[in-house]
Amino acid sequence: MEKQSTAKYWAYCFLWLGAMIALMFVYREFFWLALPGTVTYFAKAMDIM
Repeated sequence: MEKQSTAKYWAYCFLWLGAMIALMFVYREFFWLALPGTVTYFAKAMDIM
C-alpha cells in the first residue's frame, strides 16, 4: 500500500482549529460545531483512519 501525502489534511485540520478558536471568542456556545471537523482531519492527518 502506497503512503499518500497528508499535507492537505493537516491544512484542513488547522483551518478547522482556527474556526474553532474563532468561535470560542465570538460565539462561545457554538464552538463545539467545529469539533467534528477538527478531530476528523486530525485523525486523517495522523493516518489513523
